Amino acid sequence: MDLKTRFFKEIMPALKEKLGIKNIMAVPRIKKVTINVGIGTYMNKVGKDYTEVMNNIAAISGQKPVATRTTKSISNFKIKEGQVVGIKVTLRGKRMYDFINKLVNIALPRVRDFRGISRKAFDEHGNYSIGLKEYTVFPEATIEDVTHMHGLQIIISTSAKNKEQAFELLQAMGFPFKKEGAEAQKTKKKGSKDEFAELALTGKEREEQTKPRNK
Repeated sequence: MDLKTRFFKEIMPALKEKLGIKNIMAVPRIKKVTINVGIGTYMNKVGKDYTEVMNNIAAISGQKPVATRTTKSISNFKIKEGQVVGIKVTLRGKRMYDFINKLVNIALPRVRDFRGISRKAFDEHGNYSIGLKEYTVFPEATIEDVTHMHGLQIIISTSAKNKEQAFELLQAMGFPFKKEGAEAQKTKKKGSKDEFAELALTGKEREEQTKPRNK
């Protein structure tokens, strides 16, 4: 049973009951998946030919991507009007479900030191973003054929009304989220006063703090 069939037969009725939704049509679902690749830095290193990136995204998504261009010039960023700055492809229907299945079961487990995806990457509209540093985690990419590495961003747009509904939807579809509390395992939270105070200390000050005091 493919993911699309399983969603409508099993996942959707289970979500309806769990979220307490009366109408089956009001159950949140994934509307589309958008894959973006910014190629500004890539073109500075490689040159103006971005065919390789287009071919990579086409192989990964199973659909021909389009180049996104700037609408106006920005001198501070050295951008000219009509300049290609990214590659984009939008997936819907069966291709979307096939890509999600491949992402969840093949690509994400191949990420180096993978411990689950963040629970905090939802926006207020229930959409979820995933950033991958290396496109080679997908099975269509072979390391032997890689000449220049690039990452990609995956945006999952849902019909959920809030973050909680979106989380339940993606979790039911098998997305491997970090276990609750796993992101706060460190004794000192990122951005806390203690962390910044420790970063501000010089090496000599740290040594003085760690030295045992004579009574």
